[in-house]
Amino acid sequence: MKSAAIVTGASGGIGREVARRLAADGWSILLNYNSHEESAERIEHELAAAGYRATKYRADVSDRNAVKRMFSAAEDMLGRVELVVNNAGISHVGLFQDVDDELWNCIMNVNVNGVRNLILSALPSMLERKKGNIINISSIWGSRAASCEAAYSCSKAAIEGLTRSLAAELAPSGIRVNCVAPGCIATDMTLKLGNETISLLREETPMGRLGTPKDVANAVAFLASDAASFMTGQVITLDGGFTI
Repeated sequence: MKSAAIVTGASGGIGREVARRLAADGWSILLNYNSHEESAERIEHELAAAGYRATKYRADVSDRNAVKRMFSAAEDMLGRVELVVNNAGISHVGLFQDVDDELWNCIMNVNVNGVRNLILSALPSMLERKKGNIINISSIWGSRAASCEAAYSCSKAAIEGLTRSLAAELAPSGIRVNCVAPGCIATDMTLKLGNETISLLREETPMGRLGTPKDVANAVAFLASDAASFMTGQVITLDGGFTI
């Protein structure tokens, strides 16, 4: 049995699949969620019914104290946390000048500060044990221009910069930090764009389809495994060739 993993945003499409795959690989899972309790409860029950060890926990990742409490609860309930998957995030589509301070700060607080808060909570025990694995979920829009998604793109670019910087800083301590940057994935967030936009995105993807949450989960599982033990500071683009 592997140690414990925290998956943030585990009530959403990508988070659920990541939790399923990591549980199948032997990790005990803390399923973080904030506003979708019923979805978190369903995945908790599903994993328990399959014989896996998983428990849901509500916490706003942008709240430093709430994250500290969540991390302590994870170690109390599941044992030492050796893997953190920073998946929680929010997006917004709209003109840059129409994004007011409240919305801008909300996106940054969840997407960037949320990642920082989880890592800050995880580092003391990881540094003490000289062992740990941090996987951040970014987006291709963190490195490629995305019209009408300036705040979201900015937040994802920050995550990629943080990934590389922390990887260099923490490698001597035996802690790996990597990032998965999905492209157009068939999640509720993407499907809200409408059929016309979805068709266009599919046509622009060389592989001729949208990605699935399972595609992302497979990449996360690889980075979480010993097969990736010599990988750190990497941003794995998972987009069906969209950014070629």
